Amino acid sequence: MRRTKRARRIGGGILLLAGLLGAGHLIWESNASVPGPLTNRHAGHIQVIGHAGSGFFTPLNPFNPLPPSSLAGVEKALSQGADGVEIDVQLSQDSIPMLYHDPTLNSMTTDSGCVSQQPAAALVKLPYRGGWGYDLFHNERLITLETLLARVARYPQYPYLHLDLHERDGCGGEYSRSPALARALAALIRRYQVPPDRLLILTTYQPTLRQLRQALPQVPLGLEITQGEDLVAGLAAAKGIGVQAIVIPKALATPAQVAQVQAAGFDAVLFGGRSAGSIRRLVAAHPDAIEVDNVPQLLRTLQR
Repeated sequence: MRRTKRARRIGGGILLLAGLLGAGHLIWESNASVPGPLTNRHAGHIQVIGHAGSGFFTPLNPFNPLPPSSLAGVEKALSQGADGVEIDVQLSQDSIPMLYHDPTLNSMTTDSGCVSQQPAAALVKLPYRGGWGYDLFHNERLITLETLLARVARYPQYPYLHLDLHERDGCGGEYSRSPALARALAALIRRYQVPPDRLLILTTYQPTLRQLRQALPQVPLGLEITQGEDLVAGLAAAKGIGVQAIVIPKALATPAQVAQVQAAGFDAVLFGGRSAGSIRRLVAAHPDAIEVDNVPQLLRTLQR
């Protein structure tokens, strides 16, 4: 009788532990149907996000020799005090999410073609090429998103990650691989237990946002509005999908637009800005986050 009770207690303990572990898994995947806000908007805090890491190849103001969305560019932005980074994600031939910005490999590497035309094992061997003035200062190669997630998981505080999905390339890819990209992202985010409140996945392509909303119900999503698109129509579409943020380029960003986005219940994320003047203009629009090409200048403007 004593052994039976003990066995029941042990069995109950195992079931309780299994239930707690299972509950934790379910909490991460599907607890809240609508994620919380990306920033503390009511306190007037603007997130400082490094655009493509530390920005793009620039000769002046400031000199930046690091390739966009490279590991060194990400680490530089974070070391400068950015709250997080925006990085560009494309899918390799063998369905591995890669970090790379441009439509073709010709523009920034020693190879040609597109990310979608090569397996990840070949892509990670490709050196970045920015030109003589830049390549003296870096030794970067393409990396996978998984490599970055493994690296930032070791930071004392997990940085904010804005994943900008590039679903069209310069080799004729017209969203046919978007479902595979969404599945691969969801699998990586679950595997590395990326904190949902430190993440934003953004794209211009609404079907991908719908797929991600189903696959990652707790992860904030962003709809990017491009030149010529109707903001009102974009807001209506975003509300129907369950998007949390509207992402607007510097050229289209005005205080009125930002206020309209926020009044509709979305966070306003602006991207661009390198000079002191352009950054002051973006800050004056009072967005919730700025993906900036000059992290130190934005921090100075915000007096942080």
